[in-house]
Amino acid sequence: MDIQYLLWLQEIRNATGGTFDELFNALSKFAVDILPFLPMVVFWGVDRYWGYVFFTTHWVGELVNGLIKLTVCAYRPWIRSDLIEPAGDSKVAATGYSFPSGHTMVGTAMYGTVFVWQKDKRKWLACVCVILILLTGFSRNFLGVHTPQDVAVGMTESILLVFIINKLAGKVAGNEKLQDILTLVGLVVIVAALAYIQLKPYPMDYDASGALLVDPQKMMNDSFKACGAFSGFLVGSYIERHYIHYEIPVGSKNLPMLVCVGAAIAFAWKELFAPATIVAAFGGHWGNFIARCIMMLFAVCVWPLVIRKEAE
Repeated sequence: MDIQYLLWLQEIRNATGGTFDELFNALSKFAVDILPFLPMVVFWGVDRYWGYVFFTTHWVGELVNGLIKLTVCAYRPWIRSDLIEPAGDSKVAATGYSFPSGHTMVGTAMYGTVFVWQKDKRKWLACVCVILILLTGFSRNFLGVHTPQDVAVGMTESILLVFIINKLAGKVAGNEKLQDILTLVGLVVIVAALAYIQLKPYPMDYDASGALLVDPQKMMNDSFKACGAFSGFLVGSYIERHYIHYEIPVGSKNLPMLVCVGAAIAFAWKELFAPATIVAAFGGHWGNFIARCIMMLFAVCVWPLVIRKEAE
């Protein structure tokens, strides 16, 4: 039934001449290309506490989603059925196994955190976030890259994480000892996760020509990125909490520009410089781990120091 549903949506795409393809493709790409920088903007220039909540929700979500993907090892719809033809470059842009949907997870985690943050202050914004969560999830079906169950589970896991982390953040706020314990626990979990994904068995299925349908080594890349980013965040947060003590320079005329410049540097590192340097030197696994770790150390430790100095 899941494939039949995707084929029905594919017929709609074809009947409308791809009119809506770019809209849904933009919604999908925004979720994974732009939204991950929202925590940085919030942390640097809006609200330090909520910045930490955004960071934690995002990277815990990425880690959990990657572990589920590499455990289930579900093939993408077009591998399951030759009749499925994803829209545009969706087949090339899609990474990792199919279940659960990573785009849906990230979109739900970020929009969901905004919802919790703003539901009592700006109800209109909270409503917009709910609509964007649903549209982002639907876009993965409409483009033909995920089944309904991929989207449903990706959305559900993020909703649970948003709720749990929001509750937990309120309990550990101001408790440095407990925060340090959780930081250590997080690092241990990352080590265990890296060992698990490298040692577990993976399906090795071949097509009629003898080519491997899905290379599990490539499927691990996203999880190495998540582990690297989460490691950088945990180490960076420890340094920031104990030695930097960042406070947003509210009222500084330089703050908006500094936040924008910092986000631009982080984006350029992720999209351009890291792939050409660190990833090229160390490979898809550890190169991505190191690159994302550096990005998060920059976000939590380095750029706050720059903002504090330049905003004086």
